[in-house]
Amino acid sequence: MPFLRPRKPKESPWKEWDRNAQKNGLKSTVYTVNGDEYTGEWRDNKKHGKGTQKWKSNGAIYDGDWQNGKRSGFGTYSLPDPVSGEFKKVYSGEWKNDKRHGLGTNFYSDDDIYEGHWYYDKRDGWGRMYYADCSTYEGEWSNDLPHGQGMLRLANENRYEGFWKNGKKHGSGKFFFFEKGQLYDGVWVDDIPKCGKMIDFGREDAINPTRYPIPQIKLRNPAAILKEARSHFLFENNKTSNQHFISSTI
Repeated sequence: MPFLRPRKPKESPWKEWDRNAQKNGLKSTVYTVNGDEYTGEWRDNKKHGKGTQKWKSNGAIYDGDWQNGKRSGFGTYSLPDPVSGEFKKVYSGEWKNDKRHGLGTNFYSDDDIYEGHWYYDKRDGWGRMYYADCSTYEGEWSNDLPHGQGMLRLANENRYEGFWKNGKKHGSGKFFFFEKGQLYDGVWVDDIPKCGKMIDFGREDAINPTRYPIPQIKLRNPAAILKEARSHFLFENNKTSNQHFISSTI
């Protein structure tokens, strides 16, 4: 009696279709139902490696590194100009989990440009910001605001060097009035100078010096008075900062 081999069950067509639909390696352009386009590398059905994404909703283009379906690594994000239609670079730098993270440059406009460190889509760490009014801030950032030590240089070359808190001059700092040849050295609280001393600073070479020099202080011990006032405001600043830290951790 002949031996009959069991017939191998025929595979369902959908399994073959599913295998063909799996995306791994380099693929040509893949279109989604909403009109977005992606050209590049894949792994396990996710964008992974080098690739270019174009969004139909706003015409934006991202060209760079991907990891597990998200922008991670180095890449450039650009938007079309509404007038010329040409693409204008918005951000170029490092990404992590679809957010600006690491070192990168962001173009808010043709004249407002930030270059420095980012932490999950916010300026954080060291960075330099160029403003449209020709002023420049260079220093530390936290939560998208100047925070820590930094220098603000204004368009007229006057500048502030010192500490910042939540985008405002806060703590010890110096403000140079170069056009008048004067310098303020003191303590600031929420952008307001609270105590310090004004001194003539290169008054002879200043563009627009004051008519008279700063008069001599005739207090018995001005240094001690100033030191006590500075200590008071710095103590209050530290006390407020500590209270804010404690309340934020509760």
